This record gives sequence, structure tokens and C-alpha cells, in this order.
Amino acid sequence: MDLTNTNDTGGSAVPTQSVVIPAYNEADRIDQTLETVLAYLAAQQYGAEVIVVNDGSSDDTLALARAWENRHEMLHVVDIPHAGKAAAVRRGVKRASSDLIAFLDADLATPIDYLEPFRETIASGYDVVIGSREGTGASRIGEPAFRHVIGRVFNGLVRVLLLPGIQDTQCGFKLFTRDAARDLFTTSHLYANEQNGANGARVTAFDVELLVIAKRRGYRVQVAPVTWTFGENSKVSAVSDTITNLSDVLQVKWNDLHGRYD
Repeated sequence: MDLTNTNDTGGSAVPTQSVVIPAYNEADRIDQTLETVLAYLAAQQYGAEVIVVNDGSSDDTLALARAWENRHEMLHVVDIPHAGKAAAVRRGVKRASSDLIAFLDADLATPIDYLEPFRETIASGYDVVIGSREGTGASRIGEPAFRHVIGRVFNGLVRVLLLPGIQDTQCGFKLFTRDAARDLFTTSHLYANEQNGANGARVTAFDVELLVIAKRRGYRVQVAPVTWTFGENSKVSAVSDTITNLSDVLQVKWNDLHGRYD
């Protein structure tokens, strides 16, 4: 599929767009998600593709996504053994062919409409734009108080150890230039092996590692406030995933101290 686009005046090429959606047991919402994302991208003035990475789902996610793929040239479905979100996003980025690469959660907790202001930020000279549920202009809808507290404690540790000034590393809506995305994911170490297997959704702190690498490599990173809605069917475990994330952060700190990201 040719993703090349020019603007209406015949001027310079408009950056094409890949959207990566990791999906693990999303049969209850994958239809609505793909309908929303495909309709949004079809209305834009640039070439686009959607890459759904089925992370070894045990429900009908793969079959439903394949059905959409058969009807939409824009959509590509990749199936991997269950290895967690990091591995799924990594595979999607590897498959992506556009100038800009975004990844977002299958529940669309952050609406796809944010893609346009994120693209504008990239056009102004940034390499990476990350959604933030904290700070001026950001909001969280429906999040239980105890989850928010746990999240803020985790972020405080991240800021102290690795990323001062970044109030939210874990929002699942991020946009990269193609060069930055491929460099960051190639350099990252967490959950790099798809064959490791996983228990449950395995929502991890791979985002922290990507941002640490971006900082070390000198990429320009912009934080953009978003409105985020908590999903009642969220697969994130406030306790067990936080423990995993803390372990990941310590591993990233060790890697950073030993120059593995230089």
C-alpha cells in the first residue's frame, strides 16, 4: 500500500502515519476501537496504516481483527505468542512503514483525536510526544483514588531515579518520528524477547526505558496533556503490575548507570 501523500496545494509531502495497537484479549471492544480509529484516519489528508498486534489472545480478538483486515487495506494484523504489551508494541513498530509512528491502548482511554495535535508538535521540531494525565490541561476521568495514589508514588520514584520533570510516563498514547522509534526500540532491553512468555496482560515500565534512552540520545521530547478515561475492564493490576514496574525501573537504572543506553 502506497502511503505517500502531498498537501492540497501540491507542496511538500505530508508525513504518513502508522498507528500501533497492542491487543490482548480485547474481543469485547476491538470492533468499536477499529471502527473509530479507521474512520478517523480515513478522514485525514495523509496516508496511514493501522497495525494491530495480537498478543497471543485466548479469546476471539485475532479472528475479529482479521475480519476487519479483510475489509480494510489500511489495516494489518500481526499475531505473536503472548509476551506482554512491550513485545507487542515493539513488533508493531518494527512492522510500521510510515514517517510517524504512534502507539495507543486498545481501549482508547486517550481518544484518537489527540493524534492531530501530537503530529503538529512533531512538525514543530520534536522527535517524541508523550501523553500526560498530569499537569495543566490534563484530566483523569473515573479513576479510583487508590489507583491514582499508587500511580503518583510510582511516578515519584521514576522522577527521583531517572526522569526528573516528567509527571506521567505510563500514559499509553505516544508518538515518535520513525527514526526515533526504531532507534529507541532497537536499543531498549526490557521484554525484548517475544518468546519469554507472560502471565496476564503484563503491563510494564517499558515506557520509562524508552524515555530514558531518548534523554540519553538527545531526542527532543514534549509532554502533552490529555484527557484519559479509566476503563472498568482495565487489565492493569494496581498491586502486582506496580511491583513489576518498580522492578523494571530498578533494572533501567542499573542499565543506565552501566552505560547500556549510550
